[in-house]
Amino acid sequence: MSIEVRVPTLGESVTEATVATWFKKPGDAVAVDEMLCELETDKVTVEVPSPAAGVMGEIVAAEGETVGVDALLATIVAGEGAAPAPAAAPAPAAAAPAASGGSVDVMVPTLGESVTEATVSTWFKQVGDSVAQDEMLCELETDKVSVEVPAPAAGVLAEIVAPEGATVDATAKLAVISGAAAGSAPAPAAAATAPAAASTGKDIANAPSAEKAMAEAGLSTNQVTGTGRDGRIMKEDVARAAATAAAPAPAPAAPAPAPAPRAPVAAADAGREERVRMTRLRQTIAKRLKDAQNTAAILTTFNEVDMTEVMALRNQYKDQFEKKHGVRLGFMSFFTKACCHALKEVPEVNAEIDGTDIVYKNFVHMGVAAGTPQGLVVPVIRDADSMSFAAIEKAIAEKGKRARDGKLSMEEMQGGTFTISNGGVYGSLMSSPILNPPQSGILGMHKIQDRPMVINGEIKIRPMMYLALSYDHRIVDGKGAVTFLVRVKEALEDPRRLLMDL
Repeated sequence: MSIEVRVPTLGESVTEATVATWFKKPGDAVAVDEMLCELETDKVTVEVPSPAAGVMGEIVAAEGETVGVDALLATIVAGEGAAPAPAAAPAPAAAAPAASGGSVDVMVPTLGESVTEATVSTWFKQVGDSVAQDEMLCELETDKVSVEVPAPAAGVLAEIVAPEGATVDATAKLAVISGAAAGSAPAPAAAATAPAAASTGKDIANAPSAEKAMAEAGLSTNQVTGTGRDGRIMKEDVARAAATAAAPAPAPAAPAPAPAPRAPVAAADAGREERVRMTRLRQTIAKRLKDAQNTAAILTTFNEVDMTEVMALRNQYKDQFEKKHGVRLGFMSFFTKACCHALKEVPEVNAEIDGTDIVYKNFVHMGVAAGTPQGLVVPVIRDADSMSFAAIEKAIAEKGKRARDGKLSMEEMQGGTFTISNGGVYGSLMSSPILNPPQSGILGMHKIQDRPMVINGEIKIRPMMYLALSYDHRIVDGKGAVTFLVRVKEALEDPRRLLMDL
């Protein structure tokens, strides 16, 4: 009996999707609810499970094809005979350390909720190398986070099943370790420690992902403070060090291009290029941003705001605020409040286009753009318009930490109605932010800089910030965009207006 696999419900206002990846091919055995393929929409990635056990029949919609809701994706030839194979696949992972014949399978570890596959980014060991138990063998990349794979036992790396660049599912075998025995552990451990000591000047081996990140950032071990066990440097430590040392960071990296001087002939540069596959997250970011440019009529309007009153209010109450609420008072809560206030007056900036309809939102789910080592993400603070300053600051701090740790769920990045992007933390003086579809507006914050301003006929030095509002001109007219930005400016230059709802 043949069973049809169709496109599931994609969500509110989503009518089509693109087939991103097939995890099975015709002839493969499949179990009930085993993931068959992955679809991408402009909002979310959707996994399609198998409706029955059997054998994969025909794939109707190939990778890269655009399909509508309920479209036929593939067929499955139903039958119980093939079902046990996929169902039993995870067993080697659980039984790996006790594998027979002195060999141990290295399986893909748990990747996290809703993550079904990963890409092998780096192998730290080669076939024939000795490995110690728990020594890092390779690093996997998903669209959310990097995962390090430790050795399940000591021995010799006998076979690499999934090479660098290969895409593997959640139950795949990565490699095989042979010669697993109790007496073999000390030798690899010593071998692993010696190079680490020689290269880092310490007795502790840093995380391989941290070593890679330090090389890319041009940082040495004495510039990074390790927070891992016994002072071991982790990937997050490198990201922190790179952020705090943004200016000096390029200096150590300079020796890399030095050995090969710039050549006038293009052919001579061929050997000095490095081709790196884009991560899944970066591919998604690139696609969404380009789609936004192709779809929306993006226009940007600018203004500037005098931050004197906000800074004075913050300085006056920040200590009491932190003591009472347990979180620091930043500028983001002021901007969030000011935007929520302005969105009530200009609701089209908080709306979206659905076909020939305009959908107005009587609530504000505020997206807060955050830069992470993996790429730009936009966690959403739901019902920000009904939250206090303290609740907003706590939510921003918590979402920001989860973003940097790569622990944000897909749900936490969906449903936003408006976005704030703060390029000022990186020193940006002015920019044109790009829309986060299907939203119709995004506010760009920038660096606060002392500038001479004419106040009541006199030149005064004031802390000024340029503001930029990018908006979809299909739904927001110039008058509405300028009015919105002026209302944000007025609320920030006189924060008492927020209390009085003026």
